[in-house]
Amino acid sequence: MVMLGRFKLGGDIFHGKIKGDRVIVDRILYYDTYRISDLELLPPVHPSKIICVGMNYIDHARELDMPVPDSPIIFLKPPTAVTGHMGKIVYPGTSKHVDYEGELAVVIGTRCKNISAEDANSVIMGYTCFNDVTARDLQKKDTQWTRAKGFDTFAPSGPYIADPSIGSGNLSIKTRVNGDVRQDSSTSNMIFDVPELIEFISGIMTLEKGDVIATGTPPGVGEMFVGDEVEVEIENIGILKNTVIAQE
Repeated sequence: MVMLGRFKLGGDIFHGKIKGDRVIVDRILYYDTYRISDLELLPPVHPSKIICVGMNYIDHARELDMPVPDSPIIFLKPPTAVTGHMGKIVYPGTSKHVDYEGELAVVIGTRCKNISAEDANSVIMGYTCFNDVTARDLQKKDTQWTRAKGFDTFAPSGPYIADPSIGSGNLSIKTRVNGDVRQDSSTSNMIFDVPELIEFISGIMTLEKGDVIATGTPPGVGEMFVGDEVEVEIENIGILKNTVIAQE
């Protein structure tokens, strides 16, 4: 299985394949090899947009006693919300209740529009872990979700991108806060699977290379506080770890 990371060395930003403790970078005419410890790990992509899916786990709908949607419920996060593995989640001063939402994210590999579910795998770069951080009190207060979902650092993702060969239909997904398991489900509980989501979303908007689709969260969503360490772990992908800090 291939893992792809995004790194920085000096002013050079690049993707590389992970091999043990090394990163292999294809420079077209030659290959560079680096120690991971010598590089700065960045968020796996810098998307033009992040498309998130609400209420997409059957067990989450049951938990909230809400009807199963007839079509995907989507919203956007700005690219400025992105942070990476070991990045800090900044608790905004305007909120009194911030939640974690562990999710599987799909990274788009090529510019595309109107892709059928049958052809969806051809446009997937891979999969990564995602945390749809949400200011729940502001979400309840506002008619729309942009403010509650759009703060800087409210879209942690990483650590790496797993090859699409891992599939997305039956992966264990867990969220831990300070080591305690808060979410524990499987992507098999999705209401709309990844190909269906790509078909639906690409029928609305053009997807660019590097765009991220966050596929929804399982049951167990809950509050996090300044000082908490939050981990999203997905089978065959890895662990995304972030710490919550107060806004300066």
